[in-house]
Amino acid sequence: MIESARESELLSAAELFLEARRTATPFAGLPAALAPASLEEAYFVQDLMYHALESTGAHSPRAWKVGAPAPEATPFFSPMIAAWIKESPALFDDPRHRLRGLEAEIAFLIGKDLPPRATPYTHEELIDSIASCHPAIEELEAGLTVPAQAARFSMIADLQMHGGFIHGPAAPNWRQIDFAQESVSLSIDGEVQVERTASNTAGTDLLRLVLYLVNEGASRTGGLRRGSWVTTGSWTGNTFATAGSQVDVRFSTAGSVSLRFA
Repeated sequence: MIESARESELLSAAELFLEARRTATPFAGLPAALAPASLEEAYFVQDLMYHALESTGAHSPRAWKVGAPAPEATPFFSPMIAAWIKESPALFDDPRHRLRGLEAEIAFLIGKDLPPRATPYTHEELIDSIASCHPAIEELEAGLTVPAQAARFSMIADLQMHGGFIHGPAAPNWRQIDFAQESVSLSIDGEVQVERTASNTAGTDLLRLVLYLVNEGASRTGGLRRGSWVTTGSWTGNTFATAGSQVDVRFSTAGSVSLRFA
């Protein structure tokens, strides 16, 4: 529970992030008095930013990014903005894109409502609820000049560097994909920048992340609904492009996805 006096300071933090993103004018870090001091405070700032940016009027996000720094680590998550979701091949021509960070990811489209409930959803129930699996690129942006050098809770508060989400076509027979054997390449202007296998920092049990979102995260997400997107963390680390770049991601089984920066 955030105290009312603290809410005012966190609102100021959200406003700084929003202004930095809108004007593509980043800053080094939040003033100490405004910086989130816990994951709860970081999520509070995320939610403030979501409601300021979400143009559809949706009270609860229909898209989430979830990841973890290690296979056994507790996941953390952030809402994604509906207007920033694009289908491959995508053109990014908004002047707010200045960082142009890239992550190759695997995303899932939810096909059945999963409302909050007292009994946790099982792995089998989750699989049954997934409509499709897709290759994806998350485009990274931030109000912070160098997010990797900023305080961790500040980076998480700034929508976890979320700037855009591009999904490729649904992967056929996705339940047969062995993500422990899946490989990926990320190319910029035809040159391979990253090529890896089984390289998601959260491990290759991607449904663990989605199940965490459905169960432990339900008090914040309001549950997942039919049509919700969930993207499950980077397989390629952070790679950075420039204006005019063509970006192509190819998974060995899950398929391909691409974007171009104007």
